[in-house]
Amino acid sequence: MQGKLQEIDIRSVFQLIEFKQRTGTLFVEASTSHYWYVFFLKGRILYASETEGSTARLRGYLKHFQAESTLDRVPAPTLGPASRIQSPEYARLIAILQQRLLAPAQGQQILANMIREVVFDLLRLQRGSFIFDEGAPLDPQVVAVPVAALLAETTAKLRDWKQLHPYVQSPEQCPTLVNPVDLQRALPPQAFEAFSSWSDGNTSIRQIGRYLGRDVLTAGKALYPYVKQGAIQLSEAPALGFGQFGVSTVGDRAPHIVCIDDSIAIQKTVEYILQGAGYQVTTIGNPLKALGQVFLLNPAMILCDIAMPKLDGYELCAMLRKSAAFQQTPIVMLTGKDGFTERIRARMAGASEFLTKPFGEKELLAVIESSIGAAMSEEELADPVAAEAS
Repeated sequence: MQGKLQEIDIRSVFQLIEFKQRTGTLFVEASTSHYWYVFFLKGRILYASETEGSTARLRGYLKHFQAESTLDRVPAPTLGPASRIQSPEYARLIAILQQRLLAPAQGQQILANMIREVVFDLLRLQRGSFIFDEGAPLDPQVVAVPVAALLAETTAKLRDWKQLHPYVQSPEQCPTLVNPVDLQRALPPQAFEAFSSWSDGNTSIRQIGRYLGRDVLTAGKALYPYVKQGAIQLSEAPALGFGQFGVSTVGDRAPHIVCIDDSIAIQKTVEYILQGAGYQVTTIGNPLKALGQVFLLNPAMILCDIAMPKLDGYELCAMLRKSAAFQQTPIVMLTGKDGFTERIRARMAGASEFLTKPFGEKELLAVIESSIGAAMSEEELADPVAAEAS
């Protein structure tokens, strides 16, 4: 059994393997350098791994039990054609359990969490290919996770994960502490110390979850309020064909557009039009808060009202243009005045385009499609999937 994920979703593949009680290995590939293995026994999952060959994941789970040193006490297994394991990580964990360096219940918990982690990623995957190879199961077996219950559990987690978007987008994003004063005020000393040590720009949300013995949703929820308020900044989300819970309209991506306008009516209008067209949308009413949030959101395009209190659109646009991050980002100014002076001032501030209120769906979408298309390179337009992966 094999195919493309554009033709059949991975959930159906899991259900088919469970229904027919198949034994063997499911291989799923998102790119030539990123793939997963899922090992089955009579339709149940024994183990799942991501891009084999590294023990970093196992070390992270062992750290939760203060047992990462056991990896150095167990030699790397020699796997050959006769081996029934064929997974360095699994073989190393089995050796640790056999030498009683870890409690059986702890080993079972690690394996179950590894499986949940991989299924969480696979249910988010929209592009890729798969092949199921029937054969002998892993031996020995430590856990056997039923598929139906796991799919239901993971689907619920994905719904909750969606609520963290756009502030938290990927388990592979790494937090960096940018405002320690505000974070220290919000957290007790022990929690602040933990957040500070992990928010180093090199530790991913997924790794934090492993250290805590929790899933990525729990780790993401813990970070979410501090990312939203700007105390913690997340690195850019990697592009591996994962869905962003929106309809793709440009290539295989859904561009993220930020609308900065103090009018609730304009915010709702823009949300309604753009979400209906398949774009990701974030609306911000306070221009001062917007200045910090756009650096976290890293949008493909910005819609900005001119007449706003405390900081008008001209000033905000000029400030964004001073940053290297927004020198090429399309910024469209929104105004109720259609005058020559306003257009000149908008251009001088660095605006890409000018849109007069009230505008309709066709006018807004035409400006957005024109601006985003102009901002994309010829390589992206020719092959958006390859450009996104580069």
